[in-house]
Amino acid sequence: MTQPVTLGGRPMMPPPGAPVEELLVARFRSHARRLFWSALVLIGVCGATAFLYGNLEPPFEDWMLLAAAAAAVVLLVIVPFLVWLSRTYTITTRRVIVREGMGSRGRRELSHTRGYSIAVRRGILQRMWGAGTITLSNGVDAPLRLVNVPSVNLVHEALADQIEVNQILAHRDAQSGTAGD
Repeated sequence: MTQPVTLGGRPMMPPPGAPVEELLVARFRSHARRLFWSALVLIGVCGATAFLYGNLEPPFEDWMLLAAAAAAVVLLVIVPFLVWLSRTYTITTRRVIVREGMGSRGRRELSHTRGYSIAVRRGILQRMWGAGTITLSNGVDAPLRLVNVPSVNLVHEALADQIEVNQILAHRDAQSGTAGD
């Protein structure tokens, strides 16, 4: 879901004073490479459990092995996956929204019309995977961090375009004396 695009590649502008519909530009989670170790643990636990089941020394029993394997899978595989799954980043034509949390949800928003600076930081591993951390700062609120963003250059360009379009619309509506929705 994106805005219709003209031949020049710029989004079409609504007439002055017309309400601007909020459209979804992108919705994503942080890069899944953080789940690599969880996947290795899952494979290792399954392999070790299959190898050791029925081959334990007398003081240990098979139910103990299964309980330890289940605890390891819950703590080292399921919990990291749920933490990764609980954080989403949404970019619309009006704002950037960060939602995080499993039980209680936290939500932070940053409007494109207010304008903000975009800083991209990429470590060595992030560069290898095409990811990066984007920090959005408007100078008033605490900076909004988008951690381990996949395709960070594409997201950076989309954010810069949305700031530009929203600033143009806000300036145009301010000059014409009408305020859009």
